[in-house]
Amino acid sequence: MIPSSSLFDQSTMITLIEQDPVVQDYRAFFSLLDWSLVDTWEQQRSSRGRPLTHPTSAYLKAFLLRLREGLIYSTQLRSFLLKHPLLIIDFNFELVYDPCAPYGFDAEKTLPCRYWFGEKLRTLDPALLQDVLHATVSALQAEIPGLGETVAFDVKHLYAWVKENNMRAYVSERFNKDQVLAGDPDCKLGVKRSTNQEQPDGSTKEKKELLWGYGSGVAAATTSDYGDVVLAEYTQPFNEADVTYFLPLYQQCALALHQFPTHITADAAFDAWYVYQRATIHGGIAAVPLNQHGHLIYERASDGVPLCPKKLRMHPTTQFNHTYGYRSQRFRCPLLFPQPTGTPCDHAQFAKGKGCVKDVNWEQGARMRISLDRTSPLFKSIYTQRTSCERINSQAKELGIEHPRVHNGRSVANLNTLIYVIINVRALSRAISINRGLLQMN
Repeated sequence: MIPSSSLFDQSTMITLIEQDPVVQDYRAFFSLLDWSLVDTWEQQRSSRGRPLTHPTSAYLKAFLLRLREGLIYSTQLRSFLLKHPLLIIDFNFELVYDPCAPYGFDAEKTLPCRYWFGEKLRTLDPALLQDVLHATVSALQAEIPGLGETVAFDVKHLYAWVKENNMRAYVSERFNKDQVLAGDPDCKLGVKRSTNQEQPDGSTKEKKELLWGYGSGVAAATTSDYGDVVLAEYTQPFNEADVTYFLPLYQQCALALHQFPTHITADAAFDAWYVYQRATIHGGIAAVPLNQHGHLIYERASDGVPLCPKKLRMHPTTQFNHTYGYRSQRFRCPLLFPQPTGTPCDHAQFAKGKGCVKDVNWEQGARMRISLDRTSPLFKSIYTQRTSCERINSQAKELGIEHPRVHNGRSVANLNTLIYVIINVRALSRAISINRGLLQMN
């Protein structure tokens, strides 16, 4: 209900709202989101006997405003809304009516306090936020043909809001990974960057840059005409390896697209057999640089069969289920299996009578990882699309993702999802504008 006051009646209030540029800007922005998802979620929650005060949609709009306006703290969000009371009405907060007030309600009493804004951010349902993000992907699919055929994966570091990340503050055990920080008990210590520094004697020493925080994994797609789109996101404490983000991101990506990506691309941190496996199942490739992870490099034939140190093609014997979850193939010395050939060999294992033995991951993805031609035009064209994640990360950084001013992991994750929603809404607005222009040309 539009309030009325001794100063403005309802018709005047409606006119003020319709003419306010800030209100109109946010109406246009919010019109690109599917609010029926929020209404349905809220109805289901209310039917379980949990009365709601302010609608969840009002809080979501307030948090999206906070990110768009670059407001770091809940106090700043509250102050902004108090300066724009027409937004409070339009966001559908439950108003505390006061006919003597200029706009017919008490804005100070209507808005939640700073603490409750923070508590509501922490307790937002992550599944609801993911549904809202997925809805933006569906809307983008309707505007961009072929979206999601190639998907790029990457992880961005985030600094937790703790004194341990402030190098000017004295902390006795700054990098003790076993401690639980008072400023944010959910954040973890991880390595942001590792470099080798040359010492005066010519040797090198590894230097690690550590931080307490989180990682924000993102799956993105790009097109030359429409730009970059977020397909999925996932937040974890910073002590988790980059490759652990892949499966959750891939699953969320498939749910959002209602199909599986054909091609995958990522940096060398994602060089794992199961990344290639997902691509090969669906007739594509995983454009990922080869990373031996410190293991010895041994030669393979073009079909993935290992060669012994004497460059001989080894003989396959038995297959078995490896403890790491993949099907493994054992290869033995070709001079001894399947029958001894009588040809001598000076290798130490041959002298022991058993010859060389290699147990090889024999899944399709593992064979693609080894046999993939990383100089081919197909590989290069797909790998260049990895930069879409870098551009998405740059947009997210401008929206404040790198330094979240909250004190727990749930709030960090929820803010991250809302940031990617904003990025997708901007992409959707751009796509609609481009398509409208194309229709007018025809």
